[in-house]
Amino acid sequence: MREVISVRFPNGSRNYDFDPCGLRLRIGQEVIVETTQGLEFAICTRGNRAVQEGDEVRTLSEVIRIATDEDRRILAWNRARERDAFRIGEERIAAHGLEMKLVRVSISFEGNKLIFFFTADGRVDFRALVRDLASVFHSRIELRQIGVRDEARMIGGLGICGRPLCCCQFLTNFLPVSIKMAKTQNLSLNPTKISGACGRLMCCLKYEQFAYEEAARRLPKAESFVQTPDGPGNVKSVDLLRETVRVSLDSDPDHLKTYRCAEILLLRNGKGNRNGIDVPPPPPRYVEERKEEPPLPGEDWTWAPETETRVRPNRKGKAPEPRKEPKREPRQAFPKDKDEAWTKAAKASSERGGGGDGDGKRRRKPWYKSNRKGRPNR
Repeated sequence: MREVISVRFPNGSRNYDFDPCGLRLRIGQEVIVETTQGLEFAICTRGNRAVQEGDEVRTLSEVIRIATDEDRRILAWNRARERDAFRIGEERIAAHGLEMKLVRVSISFEGNKLIFFFTADGRVDFRALVRDLASVFHSRIELRQIGVRDEARMIGGLGICGRPLCCCQFLTNFLPVSIKMAKTQNLSLNPTKISGACGRLMCCLKYEQFAYEEAARRLPKAESFVQTPDGPGNVKSVDLLRETVRVSLDSDPDHLKTYRCAEILLLRNGKGNRNGIDVPPPPPRYVEERKEEPPLPGEDWTWAPETETRVRPNRKGKAPEPRKEPKREPRQAFPKDKDEAWTKAAKASSERGGGGDGDGKRRRKPWYKSNRKGRPNR
């Protein structure tokens, strides 16, 4: 058994294992680690844990120390130098007339090496550019050509789902994605719909591919000959998520009916003729079983056959009596002479102090004298 921790470098999404060298570290703690490029600043993503000797074949690098305030000031100083180096790098690229796009500049923690990441359509001869940059920064210069997916990971952004890009959060390696996955999932083949911020197919197409493939093996294909509770017919479309099919019945070919896959019998999978196929009797319809809720402690459920619903007993242990509808008196017919009836009602209201002035018109209080919420009451 040996003890290891996992760390992640700034502007990265991949975790690396290191030897803690006896230090007890927790998640989110900043450390200085030793790499092949020298000392680097990293953040702990997984604390101390024990692993088998066989799980870690290669020799792990060591954690030098826990980051101090001086290390954080050095990191901030390097970030400011990266912004200046990015500006100077763009100016030098334009001066040399190279067809390349600078994506990011990374400076090592010790400040003795600068890495320029760029994208280009083909090979670029940047030897003169390297000599020019070395004369400006007086450090080791390295230029790395990356792809469009690595560019999206470094720059970051939001996907069409509204969340940050997966490659910026948790993807350690790019998954192979093909257009066949979009066809299996019945997605629109419009490039703007299935392409990510990098212009390639979205990585999330790989997430549910196994579930779609497993459902496609179980469900019938289009134009299959099936027997349904309403008679035989041909399958016209399949919904892999709901596990339903739309069938054109022989008795009514103009209208499609939807059935669950559990209530059909597959007689021929795919296209073909019906010669020699024995049609069995229609299967029963699928009825979803619902589990009854267990009764609460100390009481039992009773069944009301009139309403076909379960009734909870009252505190005395007896089933409640059915609710009786109150008797409603018939509404009185409105008098034919509406004006005369309205005048009588207004006068009666005025005599009772209802706000009328006796002339048959009802007077209402102004808005500033009402008792409504948020208005003064004067």
